[in-house]
Amino acid sequence: MRASPHRPTIEALLKRGMRAIDVARMLGIPSSTVRNVSASIRKDRRCHVKPKLGRPFTVNTRQTRGIIKRRIDRNDGLSLNKVASDLGIARSTVQKIVKKELNIHSYHISRGQYLSDASKASRLEKSKKLLAHFDLRRLSDVIWTDEKIFTIEPLPNRQNQRQLLPKGDNKSPKRRLASNRLFPKSVMVWGGITATGKTPLVFIDRNVKINSEVYQKTVLMDNLLPWATQHFAGRPFILQQDWAPSHGSKSTIAVLDAHFPGYLGKDLWPASSPDLNPMDFSVWGHLESKISGSSYSSVDTLKDALQKAWDDIDVDYCRRTADSVIKRLKACVEAHGSNFEYLL
Repeated sequence: MRASPHRPTIEALLKRGMRAIDVARMLGIPSSTVRNVSASIRKDRRCHVKPKLGRPFTVNTRQTRGIIKRRIDRNDGLSLNKVASDLGIARSTVQKIVKKELNIHSYHISRGQYLSDASKASRLEKSKKLLAHFDLRRLSDVIWTDEKIFTIEPLPNRQNQRQLLPKGDNKSPKRRLASNRLFPKSVMVWGGITATGKTPLVFIDRNVKINSEVYQKTVLMDNLLPWATQHFAGRPFILQQDWAPSHGSKSTIAVLDAHFPGYLGKDLWPASSPDLNPMDFSVWGHLESKISGSSYSSVDTLKDALQKAWDDIDVDYCRRTADSVIKRLKACVEAHGSNFEYLL
């Protein structure tokens, strides 16, 4: 009698304690086939495939591919290790089937801000308004601004930061530990870019609360206004900011009306939209990548590293980053205000 082509898989599953009826159901084969294999194992006490003529047997069969495909269709977050373990075949075989036969690839989970239905509706409406606004005004006139906190202990890159050790030393004093203090020292950073340049980088120490007074004096009047006046040489410009409490207070609005009359108001700039602000979707990440993987002895050394990374940003990067806003606004409209990264 010719041996069943499923014999290696059947043997592996039976060894793991799976019942014959469950093996048959999993593989979609008659239960008698499983019982025959089980009886043969008990008889000759061998766990290898009986020698046979012809080409070597492979578990990469149409049936196996179908089982894996159905499992992925039910759960696209399925672990390939678990699939291999359940089917009793090598993970490399499962990986080959998934990639080569099924043309399925592994991707990191995308991250994005939570958006309520009201937020999506607002983003859709205001993205349309902004597109119409920039039909009349030049995108290169916009100063895109934002704040971000940086700490002296950047988090390590858990995906790529590894340590090479001899086998068995993974549980020894040689194993390095990436640790962080509970409340590491930090600094608040404000900055902005246009398509033609970048503002000064403004550092605000942790013990200073960014209220309306600090935002108006330290950011707007002492740094942004002198820079914008010189950079635009008297030409009108457009200020973009989020609408944090210190940005939207009555006293701040008065300063904006007096010195930054072209700012994007609440009627134009949508809330919950870091994916539309170049500082959020590009610049801060660029700075983080430049300083990542290092701990700094003090806030001053962190500031020095941030300042150097900021100084290294060239005009070409600013132009490309700012120009991408129109594409993102159109994608936001296409996604009806929802997260749109998949459209880019």
